[in-house]
Amino acid sequence: MQSVLNILETRISEVMSEVSGQKGCVALVRPATDAKFGDYQVNGVMPLAKQLKTNPRKLAEQIVAKLNSATADKLSEICETPEIAGPGFINLRLKPGFVADTLLLISKTSENLGIEKAQNPKTIVVDFSGPNIAKQMHVGHLRSTIIGDSICRLLEFEGHKVIRQNHIGDWGTPMGMLLAIEQELRDKKLRANLEDVESVEADNTRITFPYNPIPMPLEEIEQLYKDANKRFESDPQFAEKAKKLTYALQRKQRLTIWWGIRNSSLSSCQKIYDALNVGLAKEHVCGESFYKDMLADVVAELKKKGLAVESEGAVCVFPEGFKDKEGKPLPVIVQKSDGAYLYATTDLAAIRYRVGELKADEIIYVTDARQGLHFEMVFAVARKAEWVKPETELVHVTFGSVLGEDGKPLKTRSGENVKLKELLDEAVERARKVVEEKNPGLSEDEKKKIANAVGIGAVKYADYTNNRTSDYIFSFNKMLAMEGNTAPYMQYAYARIRSIERKASEKNIDVERELANIKNLNLTETSEIDLAKHLIRYGEAVSSSAGDYRPNYLTAYLYDLAQKFSSFYNDCPVLDASADKRPTRLLLCDLTAKTIKHGLHNLLGIEVIEQM
Repeated sequence: MQSVLNILETRISEVMSEVSGQKGCVALVRPATDAKFGDYQVNGVMPLAKQLKTNPRKLAEQIVAKLNSATADKLSEICETPEIAGPGFINLRLKPGFVADTLLLISKTSENLGIEKAQNPKTIVVDFSGPNIAKQMHVGHLRSTIIGDSICRLLEFEGHKVIRQNHIGDWGTPMGMLLAIEQELRDKKLRANLEDVESVEADNTRITFPYNPIPMPLEEIEQLYKDANKRFESDPQFAEKAKKLTYALQRKQRLTIWWGIRNSSLSSCQKIYDALNVGLAKEHVCGESFYKDMLADVVAELKKKGLAVESEGAVCVFPEGFKDKEGKPLPVIVQKSDGAYLYATTDLAAIRYRVGELKADEIIYVTDARQGLHFEMVFAVARKAEWVKPETELVHVTFGSVLGEDGKPLKTRSGENVKLKELLDEAVERARKVVEEKNPGLSEDEKKKIANAVGIGAVKYADYTNNRTSDYIFSFNKMLAMEGNTAPYMQYAYARIRSIERKASEKNIDVERELANIKNLNLTETSEIDLAKHLIRYGEAVSSSAGDYRPNYLTAYLYDLAQKFSSFYNDCPVLDASADKRPTRLLLCDLTAKTIKHGLHNLLGIEVIEQM
């Protein structure tokens, strides 16, 4: 079923076109900011009046007159008589009968809560997380990982085909640095059960090995990388060796050591993904090495099309419109003077592959805002090379930084990035203390399950509630609070509703039978109607979150829903209600719980708890 907003938008836009004689009018229907003025507001009259050079209030009067006529496609079945406000706004208030009928329809499609799937589903590639090989994931990877996952969940729910891609950095200079200290790696037992390390077979896409390298703890690999990086910065001979070995790696040499480092890194990352409940697995890993045999073709094709030229020994593309502070053209370097390829080369190969092979209609990159210029230039080159159709969307979804309570990027006391595993472990530990305080009588298994759901959920939900483009301050105390827009509050709200069903059983009330037999809803109390109106607008929240790639729209809706339910529950007895009232109120409880669960669990990947 269509959302109420879309129904109103379509019908009122048509009437505006009839009245004005202008095709393609847009009503700009938006939820009202103040409920006392109505449920929705039409904002499109004033820009239309400006276009027609007429009085906006007079035009609004003509539109309202038409809306009240029989030709308005029965808008009167949905809304009370429209009201004109200010210089030309039109306020709309939904009829309780329409709200009740819509709620009944939603209750019969509880799997998707009445939300219509996309009429023209697309194939969408979402590139997110992107950890570095040889390093532990840190707090800087949190936002890309969970925001990317929520975008995938939202788009999939809308009916699109979503292809997750974890574009890891496993083929560049950092690997060359580690290969430069190969002996130290071998001393640490990172070796393979294969004597001839050069007899490795590789196909055009993935490198495969007939053996399992003995893993080395990622913590040790990371320390070796730090040591190698220091030497790279201070020792020119070592730096030259690392560069040569990077080039050698890109020619499929030294693969055994590389494979062992890669496996150890990915195994560590997968534990984080599992803990965060994000939909990333090994089959989604498609990093720089995946495109290794496509890079030469990328450079050759750019040269053939006259886009790539040699500049100071390197091969560069100079996309139009990009200049440095001195006004000189900015290059996208696709091959260095020593023959090695760069991030931009791989990103271009990835775009060509995703459009050509994966048939992507849209590619979404979820990274921090600092990579904005890089992607702007890469997108420009890809379009100039005609690897992207004009209608194919290339989207860079950016986000801000995670800050400590001092307002600076979250770091350890020693100045290092906080490891993501340590942060999540601490969140679960703190949640466990809260569980012990609030409900010490629970079993050990129940405490563990609740602590994990609350701790991990608190970290994710706190991130989601913030505008993704803004920095936000990380505070365990705030995110684990039982009050306010937090995961614990939302999880408790869900558990509280479910407890009503358990109490109903104790009173011999058959909730399922009463819900199944509902033919009409009896909505009379203000808080009942308010809650019902909010429930039928869930699809609008999902649509706006998916359309703008902003989970905070969804969390804001869920928090408002929990608050409206609280008002309803305080005002309206449920189990002790009269026989004509109780089924309606049970249905309001049931749909509220289902909506909270769907939003948290299905779309945000946050576990709900039946009892807290």
